[in-house]
Amino acid sequence: MSGFVEKPEPIQVPGLVHLHTGKVRELYQNEAGDLVMVASDRISAFDWVLPTEIPDKGRVLTQLSLWWFDQLADLVPNHVLSTELPAGAPADWAGRTLVCKSLQMVPVECVARGYLTGSGLVEYNESRTVCGLALPEGLVDGSELPAPIFTPATKAAVGEHDENVSYEEVARQVGADTAARLRQATLAVYSRGRDIARDRGIILADTKFEFGFDGDSLVLADEVLTADSSRFWPADQWQPGRAQPSYDKQYVRDWLTSAESGWDRKSEQPPPALPQEVVEATRAKYLEAYERLTGTSWS
Repeated sequence: MSGFVEKPEPIQVPGLVHLHTGKVRELYQNEAGDLVMVASDRISAFDWVLPTEIPDKGRVLTQLSLWWFDQLADLVPNHVLSTELPAGAPADWAGRTLVCKSLQMVPVECVARGYLTGSGLVEYNESRTVCGLALPEGLVDGSELPAPIFTPATKAAVGEHDENVSYEEVARQVGADTAARLRQATLAVYSRGRDIARDRGIILADTKFEFGFDGDSLVLADEVLTADSSRFWPADQWQPGRAQPSYDKQYVRDWLTSAESGWDRKSEQPPPALPQEVVEATRAKYLEAYERLTGTSWS
């Protein structure tokens, strides 16, 4: 059992039709047929959307995505049309709302890995492969890979796991040409992001992208290179062979699995509310990642 501890009721705005409630984002459609994405302050862990929010998280994700879209504009077009608030939208939507082109989305999580960790490490330890790609012997948690790899996954519903799949399976599902374009774009965007992050003292270990088609044009959609969609590690603390400190919700995961939380992850009980110190520490990590990457102070 997993999903929302408390599923929110979407805000109704005249002229907008609510389409979907995701883990973090609410999705609407305006009268022109464009999509309106609103990033909430919700946070998820262990396939649960938690009852406690992280202040400013949605704005940080939105503003960081916009910054990255600018850095990547020469590599791939993106779906952003406007950041203006729709008429009648609540003031709290400011800074967390994107009006986006409606695309024919590709049903694949496009994951790029430059370092070995997470589900990739689990598969590697079993078979010396990740998504069927053979890797050399001797790698450990946090090892840099010889070259970045494309390790796609199927997109799961809220409360369910994405499932790693082979490149051949992606080609079977979406066609060989589309699969090749997804792999090329994913690795190009990852490599650009990795290099920019490295210059700022951050390792981009892995990340996931979503793409859609606007006619024949492949377009980068959703969020990009945020602490929700990526593993960012401080470069000066990188030490292969152990779990790395990270700019994400690790404080949340650590507290939920601690004795202090009293929560049994294997039970069917929803996780408890987060204590204030965990909320503040998590918010600080999101802000630190934003400030180090963009070179600007959060205000």
